[in-house]
Amino acid sequence: MVTARSGAYGGWVGMRSGVSGWLPGELGDPAEPAGQEQRSVRDWIVDVLLFLLCSGVGFLLWAASAADAPRAMVYADVIFGVPCILALWWRRRWPTRIALATVPIGVFSAISAFPALILIYTVAVRRSLRTLAVVVVLQLAASFAYAWVRPDAETGPVFSVIVALLLIGSTVAWGLFARARRQLILSLRDRAERAESERNLLLAQARQSERTRIAREMHDVLGHRISLISLHAGALEFRADKAGPEVAESAAVIRASAHQALQDLREVIGVLRAGEGDEPPDRPQPTLADIPDLVEESRRAGMKVAYSCSQAAATGVGADGLKAPDLIARTTYRIVQEGLTNARKHAPGTSVTVTVTGGPGVGVDVTVTNRPPLVTPEALPGAGQGLVGLAERVTLADGRLEHGWGYNGDFRLNAWLPWPATTAGDQAGPLREKVHDHQGGTA
Repeated sequence: MVTARSGAYGGWVGMRSGVSGWLPGELGDPAEPAGQEQRSVRDWIVDVLLFLLCSGVGFLLWAASAADAPRAMVYADVIFGVPCILALWWRRRWPTRIALATVPIGVFSAISAFPALILIYTVAVRRSLRTLAVVVVLQLAASFAYAWVRPDAETGPVFSVIVALLLIGSTVAWGLFARARRQLILSLRDRAERAESERNLLLAQARQSERTRIAREMHDVLGHRISLISLHAGALEFRADKAGPEVAESAAVIRASAHQALQDLREVIGVLRAGEGDEPPDRPQPTLADIPDLVEESRRAGMKVAYSCSQAAATGVGADGLKAPDLIARTTYRIVQEGLTNARKHAPGTSVTVTVTGGPGVGVDVTVTNRPPLVTPEALPGAGQGLVGLAERVTLADGRLEHGWGYNGDFRLNAWLPWPATTAGDQAGPLREKVHDHQGGTA
């Protein structure tokens, strides 16, 4: 089945996904390889109805003409006419061959008359006009011969010839109309797919242009501001003899954080300027073993953080030596990072508890809780997209994320991530992870 897609002809493409089973097999799925056409639901229904109709009409024609025909011809009508009905099953694959094979049988067989009309219709729909003309001429010749070989005692051969001309002419007209309609459907499908491809190309160009513009603005504005912070913090740290050891230590933390922020900024700019198919930066990614350093960094900044973890979560390696997937390790690190950042921004001075447990086959359960602030903190600038980015990251890792205020008044951020019991590679694209790191990491 073809999935619904948007675009200039999105309505038509979306409609096709819901009715492809009721289209002819050659129109149902454009991705079907040539020569491997599958019968649609419509094809099965049409084939069954045609078999029943041909059998009923053939029996009536045979019974009506059996009285005036020799006994040997009546038996031959059944022997050769029934295979003509069965051959309709393969009419879509070999319409011309089967139509030509039934021409000599049509000279004496009443049962083959209706299957012959169906074969003419199929040739009109699926083959060239030259082939159709050859088949029509031969079938007309067989009909004329039948009128003289097995004449109707009541109407005569002339009437039989006129009826044959009308039936064959109507069948050819109907087949050509169906052929034109199917060609129109195929042309509309081609136009829809080309329009969608052009739309996707324009969107990709616009997206790349916007990414480049954002990268330029970030470089010009944020780079300058963070550089000034690092410069002043370095000067304050240098004058530690006058500022005091505590101020000097805080200045060192500020300078290191500013330096790290500049590195992150350069990396984000590189990701924004890179295309989706480009390789991501080679900077090492955080793992489960880096979480204690993250917690210690927050403690040095003055936060009260209690950290506990299981053995597997502390090392990133299970008891059987199975290493945590890179995607799970990065996601866990970012969850803890976002939880600490939110506590520092929205509940300064409160105690924070970080718990990371789990292992292979069980999954990783990470929880960050903090007490509510004693006073309403001053609002800090931010995009408010931190938890949104975490939700996207956890979804990519096939995990679950919950956050909110609990009954005891604490804010709780909890996530569960799968840690397979067998070795598995990082399933998500590295570039996509890079973008989510900086879009939703510390808003």
